[in-house]
Amino acid sequence: MKYIISLILLASLASIIYGFSISEENLALSNKCIGFGTVGIFLVAMPLFLIKVSKGKKMKDYMLTEENIRKMQGKEKETKDKQ
Repeated sequence: MKYIISLILLASLASIIYGFSISEENLALSNKCIGFGTVGIFLVAMPLFLIKVSKGKKMKDYMLTEENIRKMQGKEKETKDKQ
């Protein structure tokens, strides 16, 4: 999975660089290459990376719930008392 994400990222970056390098010769193809490269990074590579990284983690720990708010406020009060 790591290599697939890296390959997609490199291909997208290459597409963007190629698009900027031919921008004066063929404007339509240039815009398509830049657009496909951007889509590859943000709509393909980034979600795959986030899925890979978040495997096995509890999403509840990262959500802002009342329980987590109370925990944060309790820790904040303790640090103020120590100073």
